Amino acid sequence: MDDLDIEEASDEEVEQMTAAEALSMVEKAWLNEKFSPELLPHKQDLVDVMLDQLNDMEKNISRAKKGDLKVSIHKMEIDRIRYVLASFLRIRLEKIEKFVHHLLEEEAQLGEDVPSRMSPEELQHAKNFAANMETLFNDVVLRHMPRNLKKLEGSKVAVGPYQDSYVFLQVQEQVDQVMVDTAGDQGDEAIDLEKGSQHIMRYRVVAPLITNDAVTLI
Repeated sequence: MDDLDIEEASDEEVEQMTAAEALSMVEKAWLNEKFSPELLPHKQDLVDVMLDQLNDMEKNISRAKKGDLKVSIHKMEIDRIRYVLASFLRIRLEKIEKFVHHLLEEEAQLGEDVPSRMSPEELQHAKNFAANMETLFNDVVLRHMPRNLKKLEGSKVAVGPYQDSYVFLQVQEQVDQVMVDTAGDQGDEAIDLEKGSQHIMRYRVVAPLITNDAVTLI
């Protein structure tokens, strides 16, 4: 496959990578999003790159000879990539709708230089979803309530992710002195995460390591 240019929002530098490397990054982002209890930072640039690559692959297939075995193989690969992308985006939308008030409150408190967890399209969907839910709740429930109970406050109905759930992870880069809680009254303990090792840990402990790609959820 041809080399691709991907602009990483984290460091605003353009990196050269192959389509296979980009797909590997998408699959890691998909697994992290699938097993994370919270909404992770969006990967819209990466998704856009893969969609462009899929379009190029489909154009190449349309020019190939009919009956060629390679065509069938490439079609299956396209279907697999589309499934991963669709699942990744669907999981994110489910989280956005589940935690919509929590995410919008978090968004309102972000500083100017702090990137949003949501892409612009996801943020707009969150706002529309919250507005539609409020309208529905007003029409179905609140209009029948006493006047002093008719106001719906997002902060009071906001549901956030459960950060203390346990996740299964694989270490991608050596990380030293990670503080984990131990059973009983022994308090916290510092452990080293060796590259390639696998662990079950509280999500709260490893959340920063997921963001910087030091660990991957599996």
